[in-house]
Amino acid sequence: MRVVVQRSKQAQVTVDGAVVGSIDHGLVLLVGITHEDTEQDAKLAADKIAGLRIFEDESGKMNHSVLDVKGQILSVSQFTLYGDCRKGKRPNFMAAARPEQAKPLYDRFNELLREQGLQVETGIFGAMMDVSLINDGPVTLIVESK
Repeated sequence: MRVVVQRSKQAQVTVDGAVVGSIDHGLVLLVGITHEDTEQDAKLAADKIAGLRIFEDESGKMNHSVLDVKGQILSVSQFTLYGDCRKGKRPNFMAAARPEQAKPLYDRFNELLREQGLQVETGIFGAMMDVSLINDGPVTLIVESK
């Protein structure tokens, strides 16, 4: 799994003009899944993200996790994270898992985050989505399960 993690002050995802998920404060996750990913990868990524100390403490140091600050998660599926741009000018998406494999694993990943006590909002898997956010910091990281 490959997850782009963005610390956010506010974020939302819209499909066909309707807001389908929104958060006030927390993390926006762009989630990519490849063929080799398993539930173990989803668990590793969910545990890492829930515990990432990327929110400031009273001294201004990144010492708190999204759990510590009672933040929320906006999780958006993003197969394009496995786009290979090394040859030509059109990305090759062969490394991205097919929807029938990716959707159950994406759903499980979100459930694993919820099991840790996080509020998780999502977009709609496979839909064309508009994602807007106020990136806090900005802080943007990439978490990979392998």
